[in-house]
Amino acid sequence: MILVCPTTALPPGEAIRVEADEPIAVFNVDGEFYAIDDTCTHQDASLADGWLDGCAVECPLHASCFDLRTGKVSGPPAKTPVRTHRVVVADGMVYVRPGVAAEGAA
Repeated sequence: MILVCPTTALPPGEAIRVEADEPIAVFNVDGEFYAIDDTCTHQDASLADGWLDGCAVECPLHASCFDLRTGKVSGPPAKTPVRTHRVVVADGMVYVRPGVAAEGAA
């Protein structure tokens, strides 16, 4: 597991980029934390720099949308989903488990 940050350091509606073997974006949606690959599958743009709308993130480059819960594309032009990663919150800290899909992900 990779330590991301204290829960208080990532307020609702915000995201942070985590450097792992491949960058991961971690999001706080109303107190629920989600992690997906940080790179848009349409073109190389950081999804942590995108815009949140509920459980979807919009890529800042060409507005592709991805569901944070499943990684599935929810709006073009991207066609390929991003991977999800399991998030663990313990003792006020946010951790991510790279390569372990989030519960309920496709």
